[in-house]
Amino acid sequence: MPPIRIVLLFILWFNFLGTALIGQTQLPAKKEINGLIQSATKLRESGDFEKSLLISRLALQKAIYIKDNLLIAENYNNVAANFNALAEFDKAIFYYDKALSHADLTQNDTIKQRINNNLGNMYCFEKKNYNKGIFHYRKAIEYSKKIADSSQTAFTNLNLTWALFDIGKFKEGEQSLKIINSYYKKHKNNFVVVVLNMLNGMYCNFKNEDKKADFHFQKAIRLGKELNEKSDLSFSHLEYSKLLLKQKKYKEAYENLQVYTRLNEEIYAEEKLEKANVEGINFQLDEYKRTIDKIENEKDLQFQSLKKSRIIVLLFIIATFVLLLFLNSLIKNNRFRLKSNADLLLANQELVIANKKAEESALLKTQFISTISHELRTPLYGVVGIADLLLEEHKELEKSPHLNSLKFSARYLLSLVNDILQINKIEENKIVLDQMIFNLTDELYMIKNSLSFISKKNNNKIYIDVDPLIPESLIGDKLRFAQILMNLVSNALKFTKNGKVEIIAKQIQTVGEINSIEIKIKDNGIGIAPLDQGKIFDKFVQVGRKELDYQGTGLGLSIVKRLLELFGSDIIVESELGKGTSFTFCVDFECNSEKTNEMINNIQVDLNSNQIFKVLVVEDNHINQLITKKTMEKNNYSCKVVDDGFMALEILGQEEFDIILMDINMPLMNGFETSRRIRQEGIETPIIALTAFDKNEITDEAIAAGINDIIVKPFESVQLFKVINCHILKFKTIV
Repeated sequence: MPPIRIVLLFILWFNFLGTALIGQTQLPAKKEINGLIQSATKLRESGDFEKSLLISRLALQKAIYIKDNLLIAENYNNVAANFNALAEFDKAIFYYDKALSHADLTQNDTIKQRINNNLGNMYCFEKKNYNKGIFHYRKAIEYSKKIADSSQTAFTNLNLTWALFDIGKFKEGEQSLKIINSYYKKHKNNFVVVVLNMLNGMYCNFKNEDKKADFHFQKAIRLGKELNEKSDLSFSHLEYSKLLLKQKKYKEAYENLQVYTRLNEEIYAEEKLEKANVEGINFQLDEYKRTIDKIENEKDLQFQSLKKSRIIVLLFIIATFVLLLFLNSLIKNNRFRLKSNADLLLANQELVIANKKAEESALLKTQFISTISHELRTPLYGVVGIADLLLEEHKELEKSPHLNSLKFSARYLLSLVNDILQINKIEENKIVLDQMIFNLTDELYMIKNSLSFISKKNNNKIYIDVDPLIPESLIGDKLRFAQILMNLVSNALKFTKNGKVEIIAKQIQTVGEINSIEIKIKDNGIGIAPLDQGKIFDKFVQVGRKELDYQGTGLGLSIVKRLLELFGSDIIVESELGKGTSFTFCVDFECNSEKTNEMINNIQVDLNSNQIFKVLVVEDNHINQLITKKTMEKNNYSCKVVDDGFMALEILGQEEFDIILMDINMPLMNGFETSRRIRQEGIETPIIALTAFDKNEITDEAIAAGINDIIVKPFESVQLFKVINCHILKFKTIV
């Protein structure tokens, strides 16, 4: 505390005591204090928090001096409102509680109503303590009924409804919403119209009345813009984004979330926080000083009979002066700590907000990936399944390069879709490489045939050179290896015209059963500029598109690099503009005849059993029904197909089956609920989920529903029958 301020305080105390001695004390008038409260309120509403706090402090001192609990409560309420506007929510709650403690000592229900409503706002919307907040709202409604104030009843019901909707208690908030709607029809109050439309939109969204919800949200946003209600407008955009997300309108949902974030940044400008920080600290110190003053006043009352004694006056002045010096020292010692705590609190609040935004973003991303994964895998099941059926029913097409290319390309597309949709898993090294047997030469020629259409389009030739030292059978993840080659070769063909692309495989070394094979993809196309060579492996980066339009997502080379990292390898690029490009990498594959024979034996399943098993297929997609039924019947299974869960329950009540193949995503009743009801009926028939969802997403719920196993579409027929036979044999053994 500056020395000048100490002197001023000393003079003020001296004048006070002098006045008391001559018996001329004048108490502040209530009219004067009310005028100060009104001025402080107007300054707060205009955003001048510093002046508002200064005047509130002066008014509070006068109100405490005359011991008027109503005026004290009014001042504390205004001080708390300032801290609320400055996002100092803990301080705001502290002063609202002080205001309520003084208000409860009065008979004024209006101030009690306002303070309880304000505390409800604090706990519900700032501290997320909905139980406390709802308690205060209900108290506020009780007081508003006593004073017969319909507007306050409506406003508090508005807040209560919002809080209940926020925690998903729509049924409990329905009556409060009706009260607000009824009030608005009579009074047409612009203060509630934006939030009211938003709440109606939230309720309609809960009732799955999407058209009504969309109407109310858009009306809320329009009125929010017209009335310049930024806070209500921001929340309207947030709730509208949830409706759009439910409707799978991801772009519009993201745009509304962006508007919500921008409006919040405008509302909570940091300049106002910094401007009033010093004054807020001073106010806290005044609270401490008033406590000291109260003690000194009590001492002063004990010496009222001796107040004319100059010796006592002198001693009191000296004691006061010493006390002020002590407070000054205390302030200096604690100022740095208080400032550090305030900075830490602000930083923590920003961190909480940033963390919440990150969690919301991660949730949106997860929902998007899950939905796209299911929607892409479902038609791929049809493509792969029909290709398999064509090969089985028309043996003369087994050597058809077109059909084999179709099948290979479909499986490659499935692998590519899975990796693109799970690129985050690749980056976090969560993908585990499979161990499969393959012939390198066959794979290379399959890739050549699959890319023949691109080759012909640009009048290119593909040449394959395989080192004869490379073993016939290799063990490794052939799908992801093929994905690497497909990306590199297709990339070379796109950027080469009237030229050639060479695929060269050379054995570098053999250590025990491990064969190190070097793969080089070389073209004589347009080449890559030196400045671009360092960024071609970044996601969504495409170079060389200034004059010609080369199709692609810009993910191919990025996926190549990350897949090679899974193989424990890296890729080298050499290029010169106008002369061509070469990509070189080295991959280790295992060659073990015993393990090869064992893997071949493991995948061989006896599909020619004389016993006919009865299979129930529960599937709503007619193409998938056809493929699954054909696959079952061609392998000596009796198959019946139903469209939904209700039909499945009906037929299971009439017939017995050896196995149930259950789709998950069905209308009317999904696969989980159907399986749960089947188990409730006492039916123990094994249930295998055939689904396009990622297996990790549904495993826990599938187990809880009584599902025995999960197979992700599309799948190999051999894999399906191996799982089916395993569960049938196990079930028959138990029975």
